[in-house]
Amino acid sequence: MEFFKADRVYDFMRFRRFFVGLSLIVVIAALVGLFFPGLNYGIDFAGGTELQLRFGGAIGTAELRRALEAMGYRNADVIAVTGRANTYIIRVREVTRLPADINKRIQDELKEVLSVGVRNVRVSPGGDKVSIALEGEAPFEAIREGLVRAGLEVRGEVRRFGPESEHRYEADLVGLADQMIQELEKRLGERGPKEVERIEWVGPRVGEQLRTSAIRAVVYAIVFIMVYVAFRFDLRFAPGGVIALFHDALFTVLFYVVTQKEFNLTTVAAILTVVGYSINDTIVVYDRIRENLGRYRGTSFAEIINISISQTLGRTIITSGTTILSVLPFLYFGTRAVQDIVLAMVIGFIAGTYSSIYIAAPITEWIDIRFFAPARERLQKELAEKRRKAQATPGASVIRN
Repeated sequence: MEFFKADRVYDFMRFRRFFVGLSLIVVIAALVGLFFPGLNYGIDFAGGTELQLRFGGAIGTAELRRALEAMGYRNADVIAVTGRANTYIIRVREVTRLPADINKRIQDELKEVLSVGVRNVRVSPGGDKVSIALEGEAPFEAIREGLVRAGLEVRGEVRRFGPESEHRYEADLVGLADQMIQELEKRLGERGPKEVERIEWVGPRVGEQLRTSAIRAVVYAIVFIMVYVAFRFDLRFAPGGVIALFHDALFTVLFYVVTQKEFNLTTVAAILTVVGYSINDTIVVYDRIRENLGRYRGTSFAEIINISISQTLGRTIITSGTTILSVLPFLYFGTRAVQDIVLAMVIGFIAGTYSSIYIAAPITEWIDIRFFAPARERLQKELAEKRRKAQATPGASVIRN
């Protein structure tokens, strides 16, 4: 299949300044958008609670979302589990409803009801367990009374853990997930939750660590790709390829900033997919440029880029088109989370094809003109001078390139 004539050369580099300037505006907008309004981080990065519940009767996502909003959970995500009747994934940004000073409150109440000192109190970030370290023995009921007086809803009995000499105790609490389930049961009655299939929560600190790790993963991928391109071709090509990758990643991020769709670990996987696809397309263009550098001696670098892109244009469109077509069905059949990711990948694939032509290639040309062309000119002058001297010397052999 041939979309473009093989001998037709399109002047892509004629508009390189316009498109590079346009891309620069997009990159600046993406960088600004990271701070204002910022990304809509999902539970993975911002922290929150996720439940997978099976309900006792038919209930729609809109009705369930309204019930959660009435309970005080704004912007809750409700996702129907494919192939499971009346089963939903619920995501809320809250991890616990306990106040920030709950540890101090518990410690103060325990000092009132116990005759021994309190060394340490710690409530789990999810608010579902409390650990207490005392300076001596204390009755379980007295500890439970102190917890109740602090405003906690204790589930089960207080128990000892660890060596007896350490005087450590713990108790299970009714956490945020338990409270949500109880409130849904009251509001929905027989249609309420009948089975809890999964409960997960991520604290803000863990979310921040995951966010940092995700950024590192993207940066490491781009750095190793830069090293590969530098060895695969030469130093002229590596910077353009890397800048094109940053452009594609930021272009995808800008989509999430503008739409305020949830940005999570799965989204990072989508961005890495875009980065991998983008460098693949860029390397195809680079490889043809390198071949044509030896084939078209005496031709300007910009014209060689035009020839190379024109020769690979049909392949690029077919590859990009079939890749996009293969994921488009998920925009209709996939869940909302899958649809968001697929849409980001489609936008990233288009950006990757564009950047191979109007980011990577023009930057490579600029680097060649700025750093490599002067060295070639000096070498040619030296060879010309040596040839002139050789021709002027009787019996000397002529120096050839």
